[in-house]
Amino acid sequence: MRSTPKTLRHHRILELVSREPMVTQEDMVRRLTQQGLKVTQATLSRDIKELGLVKTQEGYAASGTIAEAAPTPSLSHLLREFVVDVREAQNLLVLKTPPGSAQPVARALDAESWPELVGTIAGDDTILVISSSSKSCRQLGKRIREQMS
Repeated sequence: MRSTPKTLRHHRILELVSREPMVTQEDMVRRLTQQGLKVTQATLSRDIKELGLVKTQEGYAASGTIAEAAPTPSLSHLLREFVVDVREAQNLLVLKTPPGSAQPVARALDAESWPELVGTIAGDDTILVISSSSKSCRQLGKRIREQMS
């Protein structure tokens, strides 16, 4: 199996996410391999970023189709549903979620545009929340915990 051209790979990825739920990148790699496309998880991860795909509760989707698919849950709902732990470390917060849930929560946090929130970095089950100072971190942690209760 040869390496697949990027444009073909991108086209097939978009077809996949529009036709069936792709909950994990491993699901996507498996389906692309079944279609005869050679792709590594690292390449797929770059493709997902380049295509602007976002992870939803149903799986990966093109960002333009999200608004049509379903109303976006509120931040407080996402925090109550998915955040299982909040830890402060100087000007940083670490939020723990179940696997696959970090990205939607981080996106919702970023969308709030809170003044004490500089930005977020989301992995699969962990969100790094960056604030400008230790004081603003404590305020942010308090605000998040309040919305979780």
